[in-house]
Amino acid sequence: MICGIGVDLVENDRLARIIAKWGSKFLQRVFSDGEINYCEKHAQSSVNYGARFAAKESFVKALGIGLGMGVKLKEIEVVNDKNGKPDLVLWGEAKTQIEKRNIVKVHLSLTHTRRYATAIVLLEKNN
Repeated sequence: MICGIGVDLVENDRLARIIAKWGSKFLQRVFSDGEINYCEKHAQSSVNYGARFAAKESFVKALGIGLGMGVKLKEIEVVNDKNGKPDLVLWGEAKTQIEKRNIVKVHLSLTHTRRYATAIVLLEKNN
């Protein structure tokens, strides 16, 4: 049964300006080391950061809570399986929220262009 859905759209140029201004201070606050390594391997890293940022925002929206309500963005990590399919790994309060709500599956889809990145998160639990 679907119990939550969240979607987010990021303007990659805006995120690139934030990264240029705040640098590693921003990156370390929002992204895991694995996410930073993944994004920095790409020529347009802001596109990949944008998709990951959108995924984090989408997850929080799917929970029905806002930023600053206990879940830190860094506790939501986007990883790719061997085929490139994105998935979320949750830590800390993000993981606690999933367990507390008896959510059994978190679905994630990402897409991006040079200008925009979008993510959708769907939360599923047993009846």
